[in-house]
Amino acid sequence: MAKKSKLTQVAVKIGTAMGKADRGVQKVARAGSLAKKELDDISKQLDALKRQLQKTAKRLKRALS
Repeated sequence: MAKKSKLTQVAVKIGTAMGKADRGVQKVARAGSLAKKELDDISKQLDALKRQLQKTAKRLKRALS
């Protein structure tokens, strides 16, 4: 069996490192996407609570006057 050349060994190491880095980037991208979705959901909930508070304040003013 022929021995692998140094060039082949280095190419394999470079390819392995690039693959690991790519997987890491994909994980970070997925986490960022998930965080963005969660932030959007929280923002929608906050808007709903603001509207509810405005309605409640309006009713309270009517009741007190």
